[in-house]
Amino acid sequence: MSERFKVYSSKFKAGFTLVDVLVGIFLMLIVFLGIFGAYQLGLKVIGLNERKITATQIAQGEIEKMRNLPYLAVGTKDATLPYAEGILDSSTTTILNGIEYTIETKVKFIIDEADGTGAEDTCDWDYKRTEVKVSWLGKFPGYINLISDFSPKDKVEEIQSCSEQPGGILSVSVFDAQGIMVLSPSIEIYDPLTGILKDSATPSDGEYDFPLTTSTYKVVVFKSSYSTERTYGIDEIAIPEKPHPNVLEGEITEVSFQIDKTSSFLIKTSSPWGQDFFSDTFSNQSKVSEISDVLVSEGEANLATTSEGYLLSGYLISVEIFPSSLIQWDEFSFTDEESIQTDLKYQIYFATDSQWTLIPDADLPGNNQGFDSSPVDLSNLATTTYYKLKLKANFQTQSTSSSPTLYDWQVSWKTSLPTPISNETFNLRGGKVVGKDASENPVYKYDQNHQTDSQGQIEIQNLEWDNYQFSIPTSSELSLVSTEPAQPVSLPPDANLSVSLYLESQNSLLVTVQNLITLEPVFSATTTLSKTGFQKTQYTNEKGQTLFIPLDIGNYNLLIEAPGYNSTSTTIYVSDNVSETVKIEQVE
Repeated sequence: MSERFKVYSSKFKAGFTLVDVLVGIFLMLIVFLGIFGAYQLGLKVIGLNERKITATQIAQGEIEKMRNLPYLAVGTKDATLPYAEGILDSSTTTILNGIEYTIETKVKFIIDEADGTGAEDTCDWDYKRTEVKVSWLGKFPGYINLISDFSPKDKVEEIQSCSEQPGGILSVSVFDAQGIMVLSPSIEIYDPLTGILKDSATPSDGEYDFPLTTSTYKVVVFKSSYSTERTYGIDEIAIPEKPHPNVLEGEITEVSFQIDKTSSFLIKTSSPWGQDFFSDTFSNQSKVSEISDVLVSEGEANLATTSEGYLLSGYLISVEIFPSSLIQWDEFSFTDEESIQTDLKYQIYFATDSQWTLIPDADLPGNNQGFDSSPVDLSNLATTTYYKLKLKANFQTQSTSSSPTLYDWQVSWKTSLPTPISNETFNLRGGKVVGKDASENPVYKYDQNHQTDSQGQIEIQNLEWDNYQFSIPTSSELSLVSTEPAQPVSLPPDANLSVSLYLESQNSLLVTVQNLITLEPVFSATTTLSKTGFQKTQYTNEKGQTLFIPLDIGNYNLLIEAPGYNSTSTTIYVSDNVSETVKIEQVE
C-alpha cells in the first residue's frame, strides 16, 4: 500500500513541467495586463472628464461674468476692430485642483443685415459674439470652447457702442465674369505694412461688411479653382488701378472684385508649313490605278512574262496624288535598276475636267520624252493647274531574258500642315491692367515668358479669363507670322483652349528621315546639324521629321543616327526654307 502510494505520488509530480509553469504565467500576464490597461483607460477617461467639467465651469463663469457687465464693457483690453475693446483680459490663467487652466477670450462685432446697413442703420455693429477658450496641459491635455452672443439692450447702447469704437465699415462684394455674385468666396483683410491678417470671411452670398478701425487695408479675394484678385499699394505699383481701400471713421467704404473659374492654354509652336509624301514600294498593287504587261510582287515591278520570256514593253500608273493642303510641289524620286538592253522612263500626268493629260514640256521640261534620272524637280509646277497628279512608269526591254526593275517611287510637296518647333520661348500677356508704373506705362496682371518642350508644346494652367496676346522676344531670330485662333485670343472662364503659334525665319531646314527600303518614317532618329561655330542635335517625330530653325545661309553637315540603322551623313546648302529627305539603311 505504501509503495503504490509512492509511485502514484511520483507520477503526479512529474505532470508539472517548466512549460506548464511558463504558460500559466503568460496567461496570468495577459489577464492582469488587460485589467491594468482597462484601469489606465478608465483613469484617463475619468481624468479627462474631470478636466472638461472644470474647464466648462470656468468658461461658463467667464460668460456669466460678461452678462453682469455693461454692454460697452464687454470686450478685451487693447482690442481693435473687428474685435471689441473692453475691460476683459484676452488671456489669463487660473489653478483648480492642482491643474493650471489658460483662459482666452475674444469678443467680435457682428453685422446683422436683417436691420439694414449703412444709411438704413445708425450703427452697423449690431451685437457682439464672445468666444471663451479654456485649455489645459499635463497628463491629459485638452480644451473646450464656449460661444455666446451679447446684444445691446436698446438703440442707444448700440449707437454708444459705435461711438466708443472709432472706425468704419469695409464692404466687400465679389462677382464673376458675368457680374453674378460668387457664392462663398474667401475674403482676407491684411495690414499692408506688416502683412498681418486682420480679419477674414467666406460669405455665402458673396458680400460681407467688415467693421475695422480707421486705416488702410489690403484686400485679397480668392476661391478654390477660381482666379485671384486683390488691391495694390503704391510701393508695388506707382498708380494702382485698385488701390488699398481707406476705412474712414463712421463711413462705409465699398470695394468690389471679379473672380471666376480658371482656364488653360495648350500652346503649340510650329512653322506654317511642312512636308508630306506619296510613296509606293510595290509590295502590292494597292497604289496602282492602271497596269499593262507589268507584274507587281514582293517590292518589285517587272515586265510580265510568257513561256518565251519577258514581254518587250509595259507600263503602270499610280493612283491619283491629291494633297489636301498643298502649297508647293517639291520633287519626284525613284529607285530602279536597268540592265543592258532594258530601259525605264517616267512621265507625270495631271487632271483636267475630263481626263488625265501629260504635263507639257513648257511646264515640266523632259516630261514628253520621259525622265531617266532621279530626282525630278517639280517646284515650278503651278498648284492652281497641277493640283492633282499621277505617275507613269514605261518599261522596255530588247531581250526576253531581262527586265528593268522598279523598286519604289515617291513624290514630295510642301504642305500648309505645320511642323513643330521645339524649345521655343514666347511671351504671353493678358489684357487686364492692374495699374501704371512711374512712367505711366500699363502694368499687366499677367505678363510672363514660357518655353515649349521638345515636342513644341506647353500647357499653361490657372489662367484668368481675359484677352491674351502672344509675342516672340526681340532677342529671337524667329518672327511670329500668325496665330490660330487670331490675336487677341479670348479665353473664357472654365475653358481649355488650344493655340498654335506659327513662326518662321529667313532660313530653315526640314529634315525627313525614311527607311531606305520601305520609305516608312524613322521615329526618334538623332539628327545633328553642324558647321564651323554651330552644332545642334534634334530628334525626329512620328513623321520622321525635325525642323532646324533659325539658320544662317551656308553649307551644313548633317549626321543621321538611329538604333538598328547604319549612320548616314551628307552636306546640305541652306538658303531660304529648305527640305531634305534622307533614306537610311537598316543593319543586316
